[in-house]
Amino acid sequence: MLTSKDLQYTYKGGTALQFPDIQANKGEHWLILGQSGCGKTTLLHLLAGLLTPKKGRIDIGGTDITKLNGSKLDRFRGQHIGIVFQKPHFVKALSVEENLKMAQYLAGVAQDKKRITNILTRLNLAHKQKSSPEELSEGEKQRVAIARALLNQPAIILADEPTSALDDKNCEEVINLLKSEASEQQSTLFIVTHDQRLKDRFSNSIELASAALSQL
Repeated sequence: MLTSKDLQYTYKGGTALQFPDIQANKGEHWLILGQSGCGKTTLLHLLAGLLTPKKGRIDIGGTDITKLNGSKLDRFRGQHIGIVFQKPHFVKALSVEENLKMAQYLAGVAQDKKRITNILTRLNLAHKQKSSPEELSEGEKQRVAIARALLNQPAIILADEPTSALDDKNCEEVINLLKSEASEQQSTLFIVTHDQRLKDRFSNSIELASAALSQL
């Protein structure tokens, strides 16, 4: 479902990162571990098509996303990749429901209010459908961000540090939620984190070290 080969990314100033190859099958759950500064978020952004590698390829379901650009890449990402960022970003002037409708619109898929209601109900957020994002607690914002990532039934779900600021109880709830929703949709899940509490929860893992940085 997702493979990457010979990925390299170079920052301004010459600092370069080289990443291990990935081969993940449909429905698998993966953990990408590493301390701050080792390139975890950079790797996630490469897999999401938000950054362009200096070298290498990323194949998702038979499409090399490094060959896509502009509107084609945006459309592919919206239809096939769901992203949970470290900090959720919403349009404050829109309700929860309208923010989710916008995610459908930007992906070029038909707006489906029933789908929105169903996914919010599964995440215990149906009563917040008409609320403004500003009226939500931090935990509710996180669940809405997960709902948005899952909305278009993506083949790939990418979550960036979803538990780093959570206590043990909420950490467990969020991981169970991501894993169960990914399993329900048979999506391939990647969680990028430095949270060592998750290490034993995943049979597939990649550990990035600061040694991954080099002057290429």
